[in-house]
Amino acid sequence: MVKIGKFNTLCVVKTVEFGVYLDGGDGLEILLPARYVPAGAGVGSEVDVFLYRDSEDRLIATTDIPYVQVGEFAFLRVSQVNATGAFLDWGISGKDLLVPFSQQKSKMHPGGVYLVYVYLDDASGRIVASAKVDKYLGNTLPDYRPGAEVECLVTGRTPIGYTAIVDNQHRGMIYDNEVFRPIEEQETLRAHVHRVRPDGKIDLRVGGDVRERVDGLADSILATIKANGGSMAIGDKSSPDEIRAHFRCSKKDFKKAVGALYKSRLITLEPGVISLAGASGPVTD
Repeated sequence: MVKIGKFNTLCVVKTVEFGVYLDGGDGLEILLPARYVPAGAGVGSEVDVFLYRDSEDRLIATTDIPYVQVGEFAFLRVSQVNATGAFLDWGISGKDLLVPFSQQKSKMHPGGVYLVYVYLDDASGRIVASAKVDKYLGNTLPDYRPGAEVECLVTGRTPIGYTAIVDNQHRGMIYDNEVFRPIEEQETLRAHVHRVRPDGKIDLRVGGDVRERVDGLADSILATIKANGGSMAIGDKSSPDEIRAHFRCSKKDFKKAVGALYKSRLITLEPGVISLAGASGPVTD
């Protein structure tokens, strides 16, 4: 059974002047137009294709890579609006993605970028999108261990951090004190689960797991010390805000990185000062 709105690996069963036909199972043949046929593909070849219905409800294959598939969320730009609804550019040549008026939270305008969920309409069998995304989130309980890597779509900014959609299923939150590299709204990124809350929302950390963060931070601290002539006046007694301002990390990770450098005998520690082992350079802020 083929999956509409997703990629399928299908076998070429017939070649024609205007393309090839692919085996969709149960006697179904699906056209892949000539402009999408990979070089050298012939009867018996397997091709990775995305499936959708055209304006005449025919099942069509393409090798275009859409920005989003069925079951996923994305920020997409409106290309046009007509009496049917708003149409989004989703990366398929000659085929925009419909958001019916009934699925718009507010009136969509050409050129606007909106967060949508893509699904297969049961009545028409066509791929459509909805801007009423809340009903598609949090419908299953998340089952993650702390430290698990997940994919996140950053959806908004709040006074305490960023909201996110986790693995196209769950609501997540990236607090400012758990952000260890610059991030932007509408960005898709890899993050790690900090904890799963009783309400099913997920607290996230951006910037690698503990080992990756500490190893990278240790290199950054060492480079900063060298650039400052062999020592720096940021240490164990510095405030979390001061440490974050200089290294975009938590004080906890900073102490772990400093500890690792100390154990490796790369630095020496004195009250308020961290220096290169054997160095006696000036202290600067």
